[in-house]
Amino acid sequence: MRINLRNVLGFIAANTFIMAGFVRQARRKALNSKCIISLYFHKPDKKEFEFCIRWLKQKGFRFLSPHDIEKIIKNEMPFPKGGVCITVDDGWQSNVKNVVEVANKHEVPVTIFVSTTPAEEGNYWWSYVKKAQQEGLISFSKGELKKMPEEKRLGILQELKKKVAPARDAMTVDEVKAVSSSPFITIGSHTQTHPILINCQDKQVYEELKTSRQKLESWIGKEVAYFAYPNGDFGQREIQILNSLNYKLAFSSQPRYLTPELLKDNYTLPRFGFLEGASSAENICRMTGIWHSMMTKVPHPAKH
Repeated sequence: MRINLRNVLGFIAANTFIMAGFVRQARRKALNSKCIISLYFHKPDKKEFEFCIRWLKQKGFRFLSPHDIEKIIKNEMPFPKGGVCITVDDGWQSNVKNVVEVANKHEVPVTIFVSTTPAEEGNYWWSYVKKAQQEGLISFSKGELKKMPEEKRLGILQELKKKVAPARDAMTVDEVKAVSSSPFITIGSHTQTHPILINCQDKQVYEELKTSRQKLESWIGKEVAYFAYPNGDFGQREIQILNSLNYKLAFSSQPRYLTPELLKDNYTLPRFGFLEGASSAENICRMTGIWHSMMTKVPHPAKH
């Protein structure tokens, strides 16, 4: 755990929830009813990702791939009890050792949603923002850029790319190809450039979804049928475009259990978020689905 005020408060809150029996109740619900826990990570370190896999295994959870979820939707597979689906967003270079090696070691399915332009060029757009902040070139944040109209955001980024050169942090194309050869890794699409889709014009959304899939399929020689929304933002337009491009599933960041009812909306599948750097206690609460609902009842400083 990274020691800061936010994480200390989170640690205290999480242990309170655990001692009160909320995690035990949530685990019992997941293991004995029709609700899948779908999780998303970004760039966990190896120790914390392996902790999660070990904990879920020890508690009796059954790991599912998106293909399994497809089969459940089509009634080709019974709805399992204690199901958990592990996904990772962006395609960070650290995922190669910290996620893929752990998935192979424990033989658990993991889906990595890759943004293609960072794989080709080396960095995510927010890496330029962070580097520019470190060098005192800008005062605005990544969060502020996410709220800007797309044309304005792109203009700022184009100027930043002329001024700063962050170290590579995305997987290379060759690394994407290599990890896709694992029987436990599925590659999904996460757009080309990781824009906030709801801020984009129709043409850009279509191209982001179409071209990223085409590139990934050409790289790995396999169908890419699954998608995760950048920043979790989407609307009916994004759903319609995904459908027109024949994507089979799309994952959001809505923190809900995946139930038979929610499986009917195959382009809005919910996921609970893991928080890198937080305590193991907090992430147990996050993995079991109680963190979001419980944190609405506690003071703001401990929220994420």
